[in-house]
Amino acid sequence: MIQVDPFNDVPVYQQIIEQVRLGVARGQLKPGDKLEPVRQLAERLAVNPSTVARAYQLLEHDGIIETNRRRGSVVARSDDADAVLALRENRLRSIVERPLVEALAQGYSPEEVAAAFELQLAVWRERRLPAPALVAGRGGSQTRPYGLRFAGSHDLALEALWSRLRQAHPELSITASYVGSLDGLLALLHGEAGLVGAHILDEATGEYNLPILQRLFLGQRLCVVTLAEREQGLIVPPGNPLGLAAWTDLARPGLRFVNRQPGSGTRTLLDHHLRLAQIAAGSISGYDFVVPTHLAAAAAVQEGQADVALGLYAAARAYGLDFVPLAHERYDLICLAGDETRPPLDAVLTMLRTTEFRAVVAQLGGYDTRHTGETTCI
Repeated sequence: MIQVDPFNDVPVYQQIIEQVRLGVARGQLKPGDKLEPVRQLAERLAVNPSTVARAYQLLEHDGIIETNRRRGSVVARSDDADAVLALRENRLRSIVERPLVEALAQGYSPEEVAAAFELQLAVWRERRLPAPALVAGRGGSQTRPYGLRFAGSHDLALEALWSRLRQAHPELSITASYVGSLDGLLALLHGEAGLVGAHILDEATGEYNLPILQRLFLGQRLCVVTLAEREQGLIVPPGNPLGLAAWTDLARPGLRFVNRQPGSGTRTLLDHHLRLAQIAAGSISGYDFVVPTHLAAAAAVQEGQADVALGLYAAARAYGLDFVPLAHERYDLICLAGDETRPPLDAVLTMLRTTEFRAVVAQLGGYDTRHTGETTCI
């Protein structure tokens, strides 16, 4: 059914033309299918009948539809799908070209522009598209011929990685389940994911991930690849109106906190520092208010549901919030040893080590990519 957006910069008659052409190209409209009469469509869309008539006239001129008194307007023939899709791609490029040129003209680097785009796209996905559920499997086998199942902690650098992988490898199916670091490791242990992401602090050694992996995966060899080092801290409203500056400030009476789920690296980090400061978790208002991602935590602060969250600088930046750095940590990608040289993980790690990817991640804010791509086998 034809629909139009009256606030779109594209003229209404052109929107009608493009929808009909795309419908024909995709096989949704077939030769002989009737279109809505001009007046009926105009009334439904709340537009002038002459607008619809103009669209139909141009479609008929191009041979897409034909009109006669007995049958009305019907689809005349199958259109060239490649030509229609090329037209759509060209229009999209023209839409994004102006803000891109404006940003470059103001002195922003291509890497800064790409990072800003990745942040806004990640925010859009967080608000509109829930993370896919993890699908259980057996023996670590993939459910599709060329599929990647990821489980683990959420990270904005990962969003940039998935985006570039989808562009470079459209045949690669990526399922990302942001279930927290510990549940990600359990998914790898049970053969339910081929790649996991973790940043779990081992309190006894002060080391990230490796001691935990050695305890969990007895007798199994693993490949551990550094995604990036990053800043964790307090995400607060602009100007930090409550003057929050330390872990102990989270125990202030009346302060509303938003937490991450149990098993996440961020939750582990928080609990570690609460124990060091001898602060009872129950004394923090909102300790049980949990969200699954850094972006969701930042959104809770931005929307006034909480006064503070613990998360990444990049997440605070994505929502225009302020940030108080408290910890520096390492985020690793982990897979079974040997899998890193086989599809699809070889493509993932190749992309991870590119100069372009490292430059974009560095521009997200709060990331250190000096060790990105470094591998340890245990």
